[in-house]
Amino acid sequence: MNCRNLAVKILKRVINEGAYSNIVISKELSNSDLSEKDKALLTEIVYGVLRRKKTLDIIISNFVKDIKIMDNDVLNILRVAIYQMAFLDKIPSYAACNEAVDDAKNISEESSKLVNGILRNYTKNPDDIKVDGNKIDEYAYKFSFEPWMIRLLIKQYGEEVGKRILAGLNQTPKISVRVNDIKCNYDDVYDELEEMEYCIEEGFVCPEAISIKGGSSIQENPLFKDGKITVQDESAMLVAPLLELEQNMRVLDLCSAPGGKTTHIAEIMENKGEVLAFDIHDSKLALIEENCKRLGVTNVEVQLGDATKLDPKLISSADRVLIDVPCSGLGIIRKKPEIKWNKKRNDLREIIPIQRKIMKNAWEYLKTGGIMIYSTCTLNKEENEENIEWFLNNNKDCKIKKIFIGKQDNLVYNRDGSLTIMPNENMDGFFVVKLEKQ
Repeated sequence: MNCRNLAVKILKRVINEGAYSNIVISKELSNSDLSEKDKALLTEIVYGVLRRKKTLDIIISNFVKDIKIMDNDVLNILRVAIYQMAFLDKIPSYAACNEAVDDAKNISEESSKLVNGILRNYTKNPDDIKVDGNKIDEYAYKFSFEPWMIRLLIKQYGEEVGKRILAGLNQTPKISVRVNDIKCNYDDVYDELEEMEYCIEEGFVCPEAISIKGGSSIQENPLFKDGKITVQDESAMLVAPLLELEQNMRVLDLCSAPGGKTTHIAEIMENKGEVLAFDIHDSKLALIEENCKRLGVTNVEVQLGDATKLDPKLISSADRVLIDVPCSGLGIIRKKPEIKWNKKRNDLREIIPIQRKIMKNAWEYLKTGGIMIYSTCTLNKEENEENIEWFLNNNKDCKIKKIFIGKQDNLVYNRDGSLTIMPNENMDGFFVVKLEKQ
């Protein structure tokens, strides 16, 4: 199976069957005999089509009566071809067209004629695409987002910042790794990665981060296997240091899986004290344990736990509590672009009561004088600033401790003392607030 056929197969799994892009791509790549170059192209095509699906569908709609009644496989073949023509320089348009027509022949002669007609017409006048509707519809075409999501971000942030967020969420993410202080030092790891011919630079914000711009897969890297580095976005990497950790503390991480922040907490504490890591999904506990083992972390105890249900044994027991709560995930669209298409406006409202239950219980577990971090990987203010406002109104013993970590232009220090991280090529969209129990 060639690169494009495989891309169409993966897109069907993600768009039409609801699978997670990162999991399907990883599985298909490990089972394929594609060259490293073709694996990179496949990844670029799949994520590119998912990122630009709205734009691609508007283009296709210019040449058909009703896109909704099209065969899914034919539609995905067209999306792949038009993505290559419109967004990739490395593939000539005639080649993308011919390959798509050949692929469509495997479905039917009629399908190949339809694909041929649409692609030939598109290549004649690629700039003549009509977009019906208003300014929001134009933004939907330009940025490739659902109109409701565009309206939400513009309403909450204003038009200019809203557009900046949309553009940031379309960036191709760089990979960043966190150096594990328990096992090695930063400079040695940096030198070793350079010797292995990775194209790297120092992290954008975090002192323990190395940004990887090019090189072979990190999961197969001996430094990764030996637990000297772990893959983590710099937005997530900021969280554990903000807890003001000290050795021999008791720390709770109530929504731990897959354990990136949990292991970071343990590394900062140098395996002293105890970290209790909970997750509601039994199937994910092994993943946390696996990460701890690989990284040489020994002070983490992993337990099954539902953070929305109060556990009397934990009341007033913790020096520090982290709640990286389940959220709508709008900030991580760079890495999981299908969030654009499978989230509904109502999903954002339904998650808020869950977040508030978790906050309420977590506060009970915190000792007086303790610190709790509330973080999300979304940019929806209802799940962020509005939740914090609600919490402060209901807990008079709570005070926000202001966060300051530097002056990058994507770090927004909110008036209430919380931090919003705007997405760019280096960092996911994120929200963090630090709460102290008086």
